[in-house]
Amino acid sequence: MISDEDEGRGWILGVVFGVVALAIALAIGVSLHYKNVKNAGAAASANATANSTAGTAAGAAGAAMAGAAGATGTGDAAAGAAAGATATGAAAADAAAADAASVKVENGVVKFYFASGKAEVAAGSKEALAEVVKAVGAGKSVVVSGYNDATGDAAKNAELSKQRAFAVRDALKGLGVAEGKIELKKPENTTAATGSSAEARRVEVTIK
Repeated sequence: MISDEDEGRGWILGVVFGVVALAIALAIGVSLHYKNVKNAGAAASANATANSTAGTAAGAAGAAMAGAAGATGTGDAAAGAAAGATATGAAAADAAAADAASVKVENGVVKFYFASGKAEVAAGSKEALAEVVKAVGAGKSVVVSGYNDATGDAAKNAELSKQRAFAVRDALKGLGVAEGKIELKKPENTTAATGSSAEARRVEVTIK
């Protein structure tokens, strides 16, 4: 038979065990809560780190693309400068070639071209005058006529034209043509030319 005292003790023990169980449950719940919070924080930190890494990578990629674009632009500018320099060099070469002394034969007429302001006969005069020398040897004579550039001082141009004609005459004499066989004749139009001023700076040798 259970006494009232025993029943009281059982009730107290039940309350104690209930409180203990509740405390244990609370402790477990709190532990799980903090664990979840810790895991969430770690996940957030990992996400932040991942986002930061992705941002850094994106920034590096953007910088690389900008650098590549800049390098391309610099390359294009360098290519443009090189092309410009080549064109300038070609133009300078063409100008120098146009002003250089030369000699050619057209339809039996030997044409000596002179550099601007110069009276030196171009190389190759011996070969160009070969037929003229043969003609003189066969009893012919030659006429030397000097032209000049129409630009600049007319008196100086006329004097320079005369000096050029003398230079061609001396080239003929050097090839054995007697001076008596050479006629220096001033053309009716000393500036006659078929285009450029370089064409006007010439002396023509014709067989008479």
